[in-house]
Amino acid sequence: MKSLALHWKILIGMLSGVTFGFIMLEVQGGDDFIANWIKPIGTIFVKLLKLIAAPLILASLIKGISDLKDISKFASIGLKTIVIYVLTTVIAISIGLILVNTFNPGDGVSQETISKLTETYAGNSGVKGKIAEASRQQAGRPLDFLVDMVPDNAFSALSNNKLMLQVIFLAMFLGISLLLVGEKSAKPLKDFFDSLNDVVLKMVDLIMLTAPFAVFALLANVVVSSGDPELLYALLFYSGVVVSGLLIMVCFYLTMVSVIAKKTPFWFLKQISPAQLLAFSTSSSAATLPVTMERVEEHLGVDKEVSSFVLPVGATINMDGTSLYQAVAAVFIAQALDFDLTFSDQLMIVLTALLASIGSAAVPGAGMVMLVIVLESVGFPADKLAIGLALIFAVDRPLDMCRTMVNVTGDATVSMIIAKLEGKLHNPKSKEWDDHLDEVK
Repeated sequence: MKSLALHWKILIGMLSGVTFGFIMLEVQGGDDFIANWIKPIGTIFVKLLKLIAAPLILASLIKGISDLKDISKFASIGLKTIVIYVLTTVIAISIGLILVNTFNPGDGVSQETISKLTETYAGNSGVKGKIAEASRQQAGRPLDFLVDMVPDNAFSALSNNKLMLQVIFLAMFLGISLLLVGEKSAKPLKDFFDSLNDVVLKMVDLIMLTAPFAVFALLANVVVSSGDPELLYALLFYSGVVVSGLLIMVCFYLTMVSVIAKKTPFWFLKQISPAQLLAFSTSSSAATLPVTMERVEEHLGVDKEVSSFVLPVGATINMDGTSLYQAVAAVFIAQALDFDLTFSDQLMIVLTALLASIGSAAVPGAGMVMLVIVLESVGFPADKLAIGLALIFAVDRPLDMCRTMVNVTGDATVSMIIAKLEGKLHNPKSKEWDDHLDEVK
């Protein structure tokens, strides 16, 4: 009997996790049972993915650059990547603004709901933490992002997944240097990183064997910790606008895949779906990155020379889903709290959300930090920031899951587009975890 495809196994795990979570809500002590016995399975899975993220980026990017044999090719890939990422982000923000101004979800929020949400979440440590983190980021100087990109210790950069840009810088610096020393001198080190890349990708295959069980645990925990259902229902209209925008963005990606890459949307979704489902479950582009790279290279047919640069950079700076969410959330909060936004204010939202997405961490909850920065850029009263965040805090986690999935889909789409433009898109050749098992039995 043929085994189920991985994406079906993950989907079954997700649905089972959601169902189990709702059952546990009705059982006394069910939330404690999930926290003590189920959640750790998901936590271990995410930690394993994060464990291999930095080594994979380092090995893959060095291999990709050193295989180019020509620095000008790398410059071409880099320029096209940044331009397309910026364009897709602007499109995402624009879609969000059009939808939120069309449907005005903030106008339908009653004062009673605002009061209840404020009472429940305004004093929440999570809300206060997001505001404090945003203030810290804004206190920096204009070129701090360039300073932060350059590591002063290679091992320190590799030991912290929040320093992804530093790992990318280190890998690019080392890869370009390998090109410049000549093939003979570079060969031993290049062979090492080639081998390391193969080994880490095999680790991805092994970790993915546990993915259905991990997403079961992650989704069950999300359900039992989702908060007051009544407050969630009160924000359904707002959530619907965000999700609609994200779906439109996915349709835009599929159109790009069809028109530019000449691949069918259904085929693309089938190949990338395991990465999408993991992004949804973990709410982290960084944690999903190893799986995204494996799916894009082995199942979409993108050459490593392209994927090794485009995907790590995308996981760090390309936040289309998050940027769209910020546009909707900012205008929604303004509508609900009777804060008038002019056309120039909304243009400022586009610019600020674009810039904020570049400096945002690829971790759960980073979108709300960016949202504070966006709101302050249009003069939103500082004393109402906590109330504004409280309005959307109840549904932030499920929406974070959705927008992370869109972020990952966007990264995969752009990698295919760049590969097609550079002539680096070929027939996929997938590897399985047990390809060489017979040799070591």
